[in-house]
Amino acid sequence: MAAEPIIRSKQREQVINGVSTQVVCTAFSNYTFVVLTQFGKIGSLVSLTPDASCSDVSKPLFTTKVLLGKDEALTHVCAKNLVTFVSQEAGNKPVLLGLALKDSTVEAIKAMKEVIKSCQVW
Repeated sequence: MAAEPIIRSKQREQVINGVSTQVVCTAFSNYTFVVLTQFGKIGSLVSLTPDASCSDVSKPLFTTKVLLGKDEALTHVCAKNLVTFVSQEAGNKPVLLGLALKDSTVEAIKAMKEVIKSCQVW
C-alpha cells in the first residue's frame, strides 16, 4: 500500500507564443504555491489572499501583495488573472505566486492559465 505524499506537486512545460514556459503547482495545508516562469527562476513573489470582509462568500474579493520583486500594477493584474481561480477552487485558500514572464500579452496569459489548470493539485 503506497502512502500519499505529504506535499502534492505537479509540473508542466509548454511553449507559449514561442517562449518556453514552466509551471510548478504545490499544495500545502494552508496555501497553494504556483511558480510560472519563462526565465527558469521564481522572479517576483506575489501573495494573493481572499478578503474576509467580503459579504458574498461565493465571489470573494482578492488582495495582492508583492513580497519580492518590482511592485508594478501589471504584476498585480497578471497575478489576479492567473491564480484567482486556484484560490476559489481550493476553498478560498491563499495563493503564493512566483512570476517571471517575458510575454504578458492577453493571449499568453490565457494560455498560461490553462497550463496552471493542467497542474491541478488543490
